[in-house]
Amino acid sequence: MRSAPTENELAALPKLHSTKAIPDGDKIIHMHFFLPGFDWYAVTFDGQDTFMGFVVVHGDPANAEYGYFSLSELQRIAHNGMKVSRDLNWEPIPARCIGIAR
Repeated sequence: MRSAPTENELAALPKLHSTKAIPDGDKIIHMHFFLPGFDWYAVTFDGQDTFMGFVVVHGDPANAEYGYFSLSELQRIAHNGMKVSRDLNWEPIPARCIGIAR
């Protein structure tokens, strides 16, 4: 993985399941990971390996799914010689602002 988050950055994310009562569109996306055609948007983290967030496949935000994905999984993914990267310029925003939840 390129630009993996530090332990301090991960510790700053809300704890897993802490945003259950917040509507999906209002959930704050704290980190963005990507590979051409694929995006992982992290909302919460369990403190070890598991994120809860949105996953967009084939660049289609209308069909984004809210669910679990793991840091270790992101670190292992490679496609056509490319590794998953973290968007270092990402600023936390509500999911509805990028059209992946209403």
